[in-house]
Amino acid sequence: MKDLGSIVRTWSWRIAAALVVACLLAVGGWVFAQDKPAAPAAPSAPAAAPAPPPSKPDPAGTATGGIGDVTAKTAGKPTLEEVADFAGHNRVSINIMWTLFTGFLVMFMQAGLALVETGFTRAKNVAHTMMMNFMIYAIGMTGYWIMGFALHMGGLGAISTMGGTGLLDSEFTISLFGKDFGLFGMKGFFLAGSTYDVAVFTLFLFQMVFMDTAATIPTGAMAERWKFSSFVVFGFFLSMFSYPIFANWVWGGGWLSQLGKNFGLGHGHVDFAGSSVVHMVGGVTALAGAMVLGPRIGKYNKDGSANPIPGHNIPMGVLGCFILAFGWFGFNPGSTLAGSDLRIAVVAVNTMLASASGAIFAMFYMWIKYGKPDPSMMVNGMLAGLVAITAPCAFVSSFWAFFIGAVSGVLVCWAAVFIETVMRVDDPVGAIAVHGVNGAWGVLSLGLFSDGTYGDGFNGVEGTVRGLFYGGASQFVAQIIGTVTCFVFIFGASWVFFKAYDVVFGMRVSPEVEMEGLDVPEMGAHGYPEVQGPATLVHALGASMPKSPAMTMAPERSR
Repeated sequence: MKDLGSIVRTWSWRIAAALVVACLLAVGGWVFAQDKPAAPAAPSAPAAAPAPPPSKPDPAGTATGGIGDVTAKTAGKPTLEEVADFAGHNRVSINIMWTLFTGFLVMFMQAGLALVETGFTRAKNVAHTMMMNFMIYAIGMTGYWIMGFALHMGGLGAISTMGGTGLLDSEFTISLFGKDFGLFGMKGFFLAGSTYDVAVFTLFLFQMVFMDTAATIPTGAMAERWKFSSFVVFGFFLSMFSYPIFANWVWGGGWLSQLGKNFGLGHGHVDFAGSSVVHMVGGVTALAGAMVLGPRIGKYNKDGSANPIPGHNIPMGVLGCFILAFGWFGFNPGSTLAGSDLRIAVVAVNTMLASASGAIFAMFYMWIKYGKPDPSMMVNGMLAGLVAITAPCAFVSSFWAFFIGAVSGVLVCWAAVFIETVMRVDDPVGAIAVHGVNGAWGVLSLGLFSDGTYGDGFNGVEGTVRGLFYGGASQFVAQIIGTVTCFVFIFGASWVFFKAYDVVFGMRVSPEVEMEGLDVPEMGAHGYPEVQGPATLVHALGASMPKSPAMTMAPERSR
């Protein structure tokens, strides 16, 4: 007869698989029933005849390309309309290529997050931590493709930088006080039907990697005691429900983005690249999950005092931070969705400056307060500066960018200690302080320091974006509303999900597995077998097979 643990595991996987299949069948059937494929695009004009090869080399490139390269009915003699069409096509092509390229950079941030989180956890859990970071990419992408993208962007409307396509035109709204409040999109499930379009696919890739960044954040805060099976179900929950709903409210034409048009609150809740939509969502989700999971064994003494549990590889964490800083050049400048928007230069420099000041001020804070600069907090200081500047990067001057990062560097140090010692929430990597607290600071700083040099027409409101210090008090109010909404909705939805799953199936590994390390019992392999020894098949199967006394797990080793 199977033991209770084996039965629970079996039924949890059956139910999870049944839910996924049910979603695929139900949503897929609805999509194909209501969303007919768009008519094929009209055939393009005949390709221009190839230009004759140059008679001489062109080392400077000034003579390469010319009128013969313009697509025209008569090669070498384009009409004005043909020249205009060619220029418009090239503009959209530049924007699509820019958005795809920056999306590729954001995808590479997954590697940076994996290295930071794995380096800041113990050696006995590295395979488990790394595989959560690896698999959330695949799981999150799948869930977002099934329905997350549709809920997020299904009612966005025209994408002006990518040819003005208006295929994402179905938003579920309710009417209150004579105003329409968008709640979620209803088009783009499985990227099927009329959303089989190059602009829509470009937007999907870019937004998907943002969602995956948010989904990765909780894996650090919940590391070293989280069942892998529970993590898998969570990946679908965040990618298919909690993230898309809030992201729709801010980026998909939902009600928070319309606070300006409906109530005169600035340009509505503005978040240029995701301080709230990505980082605060991830950080608040991590807070709810870590609270439900509880602290690691040995983290707190009976009197409530906290014990340090250092990570096993600081150089790995530092390398991961540099990869993230590099990927942020996709995260923030890419959010213009337009390589033709030259504000990307300001966005990129502001991003750099905030990262630098975050690291510097975290270093000095720890040095002054504790006598040593602390490598892990210098890393988290840089990440905190990057998180905070993500919302206001396009709207502030370089001085305010440096200031925002400096505040973040101090704030992350203070918040990490507060969360650990006062709230008694165990976060092995400081993800809640980095992403949750500084995500909130980022969107609020936009409402304070936006200087009115950029953002004309943002969220459908005339004029540029101005913060409180530049005469835009209502913009600050909109930022507060968005920040509070993010915390209430994301924390509430995530806590209910985690608590319900924990009650029914259990989210946490057994104390024996936690003491031994999650790598072999949960993943079937050591992360460092040359140090920890080979894993046997029986050992890798964990509790699913009976063990002899010789196979029982060893006490916790110092690693």
